[in-house]
Amino acid sequence: MLAYTIRRLFMLIPVLLGMTLIVFSIVHLIPGNPAQVILGETATEQAIQDLEATMGINEPYLIQYGLYLADLLQGDLGTSLRTKGEISSEILPRVAATFELTIFAMIFAIIVGINAGIISAWKQNTWIDITAMVVALIGVSMPVFWLALMEQWIFAQELGWLPSSGRQSSTNPIEPITHFYVLDSLLHLDFDRALTVLSHLVLPAVALGTIPMAIIARMTRSSMLEVMKSDYIRTVRAKGSGQFLVIYKHALRNATIPVLTVIGLQTGVLLGGAILTETIFSWPGIGRYVYEGINYRDYPVIQSGILVIAFIFVMINLIVDLLYAYIDPRIKY
Repeated sequence: MLAYTIRRLFMLIPVLLGMTLIVFSIVHLIPGNPAQVILGETATEQAIQDLEATMGINEPYLIQYGLYLADLLQGDLGTSLRTKGEISSEILPRVAATFELTIFAMIFAIIVGINAGIISAWKQNTWIDITAMVVALIGVSMPVFWLALMEQWIFAQELGWLPSSGRQSSTNPIEPITHFYVLDSLLHLDFDRALTVLSHLVLPAVALGTIPMAIIARMTRSSMLEVMKSDYIRTVRAKGSGQFLVIYKHALRNATIPVLTVIGLQTGVLLGGAILTETIFSWPGIGRYVYEGINYRDYPVIQSGILVIAFIFVMINLIVDLLYAYIDPRIKY
């Protein structure tokens, strides 16, 4: 297992280099001059040229890329053109916000999706199976922005059960330690504030997790049906094992590989594609950060945001690959 892990880590090196090259190249193809954006439309040509020299954007492409890699290795993501602040310090709390939202969305999606898929496979071709798959189909087809707006209207405005936006109460803000507000509240031993933070998470997490939940449910059902027809399952049943033990101890582990693939991919998608949800719920995550950077033509923010999202996606795929080898030891060979 250790040798397999080391091989996979070495394989990441060309992937990460290629990722930085693609992100750097795409951002540099965006029309516009960052120096012009910083100085404004009234800036003189000489002032623009001087700032270009200071920023290094008048250098040849390969030299610019080399300087960019050197800064990355030192943890320097650049400076925001809009706020004039260091991007590395600005992006950390936003990554934490998106991670927190994604974690709770995937917890909802995994718990509901896997159990719905198992029950559908167990009760194949019954009304339970049909109902669960119809709900899953609706979940896949439902636009996230529409579901988010309906949640706000019903649960926040009409019923008043849950807050409609933000991460925490504006009148009683949390002093951040890790920037994961649920964890920070628990570290401060402030359980009332932890409940408040959790109440802010419910609506965006359900909206964001609905599509992955539906996909996981359909994949779990398909994988479980295939496994339940296997010879070893018939052998386990012949030994007198109960249905619950057959499904959750013997069948589920062997049906997990394709489901784990979907979970990994959907987690990466949520981390990078939560822009709509974060915008509707005023959630200060990385998706919204990149969206604001696009609106203001803040090229360093766009470049850094895309790079961080891509890096997280690659790392999640690595974790999924390692979990494959743990669940099924044959894979590492």
